[in-house]
Amino acid sequence: MSAIPKFAHVVFQTAQPTEMRDFYCTVLDGHVVYQDKALCFITFDEEHHRVALLTPPMPLERKSPITAAAHHVAYTFDHLDDLLDRYELLRDKGVLPAVSIAHGVTTSLYYQDPDDNFVEMQIDNFAEPEQATEYMHGPEYAGDSVGPAFDPEAMLVARRRGASVDELTNRAWALKADLPDPMTVLVGAH
Repeated sequence: MSAIPKFAHVVFQTAQPTEMRDFYCTVLDGHVVYQDKALCFITFDEEHHRVALLTPPMPLERKSPITAAAHHVAYTFDHLDDLLDRYELLRDKGVLPAVSIAHGVTTSLYYQDPDDNFVEMQIDNFAEPEQATEYMHGPEYAGDSVGPAFDPEAMLVARRRGASVDELTNRAWALKADLPDPMTVLVGAH
């Protein structure tokens, strides 16, 4: 059996190093470990860097909705209250999710960085990975693998009023809002 690697970091090539640095430090509640003209290393935990920004010495073209590229990086929280706390912290700094989706497997907030990459802040809705896999093979997921959009502000209010985690992470709760299909935002067609 081979060794199992542990995720270390993600690197974004950018022509907007200041804007990207500020975004990732804000969204991840991180800090800069090192920065020069070419590189910026950001961390939010014990690792020396989790996000790196590479600024090459030549002009870069912006990606478009039809560019084949990495789509998003996801970060998970242990509990819905932690996710909602991060939502509230970012909202109060003027950073709002581009779209929020009740995937079924996860409850997710997608933030868009200055280069139009997404950062997914999520919670897993199942205690065990096997339960999530079973859900993905079921009829609800087969009918809509992306899931409906939801209003994170409404979720925050409902949670503060005593709604349970199970109620709020169920797709039926999200469907009540009758929001537009989140896929248009995820593919950059908004």
